[in-house]
Amino acid sequence: MKTLIYYLGLAALFTHELDAVLNMEWRLLFHLRSLPEPVASSTFIALHLPLFFAFFYFGHHRNTKFREIFRLVVASFLIVHSALHFRLSDHDLYQFSGFLSNFYIYGSAVCGLIFILLSWKQRHASNN
Repeated sequence: MKTLIYYLGLAALFTHELDAVLNMEWRLLFHLRSLPEPVASSTFIALHLPLFFAFFYFGHHRNTKFREIFRLVVASFLIVHSALHFRLSDHDLYQFSGFLSNFYIYGSAVCGLIFILLSWKQRHASNN
């Protein structure tokens, strides 16, 4: 169940990142927003290659302890990421206003929270 929730959270994040291209999210990011539009958008997209690679590679690492720690970091990131979106939601250039956009953002955070809670429950059960 925990693994399913992790993958569901990643799927929501990856889908959000597709949506982020449509909604020009780079206009909200500190360094990218100062670049010319074609450079900023290309850089934003290109940065996702190493990011997604890390999610796949480290999320499947053969060292179980490392993999679990990485997945906890990702789950925490999903929560922080949604908090940043909430914080930026009143920005003039923020365009994530539809149901689906918000579903991907906040749905990934819910998955992150559930993953953390399940991990805590699993760890707590194994310590007893």
